Amino acid sequence: MKKIMFLTGSRGEWGYIRPILRLIEQYKYVDYRLVVTNMHLLPSYGNSYREIENDGFKIHYKIHMSLEGDSHFTMTKSLGICLSALPDIIGNEKPDWLVLAGDRGEQLMGAIAAGYTYTPVAHIQAGEVSGNIDGMARHAIGKFVHLHFASNEDAKDRLIKLGEEPFRVYNVGAPQLDELVNAQYTGLTDIENKLCVQLRNGYILAVMHPVTEESSHAREQAEIFIQALNQFDTPIMLIMPNNDAGSSDIKYAISNFKKGDYHVYANLKREDYLGLLKNCTCIVGNSSSGLLEAPTFRIPAVNIGRRQNLRYRGNNVVDVIEWDKDKIISAIEKAMEPRFKEFLHDNIDNPYGDGHSSEEILKLLMETKIDEKLIVKHLTY
Repeated sequence: MKKIMFLTGSRGEWGYIRPILRLIEQYKYVDYRLVVTNMHLLPSYGNSYREIENDGFKIHYKIHMSLEGDSHFTMTKSLGICLSALPDIIGNEKPDWLVLAGDRGEQLMGAIAAGYTYTPVAHIQAGEVSGNIDGMARHAIGKFVHLHFASNEDAKDRLIKLGEEPFRVYNVGAPQLDELVNAQYTGLTDIENKLCVQLRNGYILAVMHPVTEESSHAREQAEIFIQALNQFDTPIMLIMPNNDAGSSDIKYAISNFKKGDYHVYANLKREDYLGLLKNCTCIVGNSSSGLLEAPTFRIPAVNIGRRQNLRYRGNNVVDVIEWDKDKIISAIEKAMEPRFKEFLHDNIDNPYGDGHSSEEILKLLMETKIDEKLIVKHLTY
């Protein structure tokens, strides 16, 4: 029986791996180990590990890594704590594969721990580019990885150009889309009842994360973001940021500058979040959801700043490069125009796949031969 270990530290990459775990549950010849860390274990971010347990998954290991504070220094020291715990877990379990997802620091720690213990490691969402240090982490992860699961041809080609051997690189799409295609999200009526809100007449979904390189400007940027949203007479469903440097300043701006019909959440079940995304008028902020998942639902996305500025995108995205209140307002107005929604209805394909990625990923993990050719990497450039 194959043993596959998964590492998750945030609600984002949990969406990547959950459909794969669901698929594993259907097979008797695959076992999994789940290592949960970082934001999932923080009460101030919703204790989202409980969502994982409520979904019926067993958490085998918890790594408490997050130091108080949200500076560059606490982030870096927290990653060191994560790295110090992983070799013991890997050594105890001896998994056939460690599966990583995305571009956050704890995933990089997983890649280092697996690489130096000669544990086969695979990477979901490999080879993409984004506009901050996460993009650097993603490519650093790639140098330790034995199997790359790219979500589009652009990412696949980039990995090969970066010197990865072609036999290691597969375009499988983005597995987080599988749940969207299979309608695994909460309906609008159930969301209204659960959250005690009235959303039938439309609403904006807002998600702003700090940009680590610009953390000293996070409060100013968040104030501009909130003041722009204040101009719209519609409910604002706002999700709190992740715990990167600058998050406390964003929370401060949300608490002190929001005016109007705001509904603020530290964390939501993934089904509820996807239901909100499917039924919103538009999503606004700098979350990857606007680029990766929103196209499947044909939802307009206003993408602000540099956090996602290099990421592959569909034509549902309205970009605002500067943190400028008037420009953000204009972009939201464009996204909310009925004719833009009508255009997207017939003129959009999701560049991140068709929602059948999990099967291909699991098949590759099961069928790829683990031998010296796989473990000993030879960079081609």
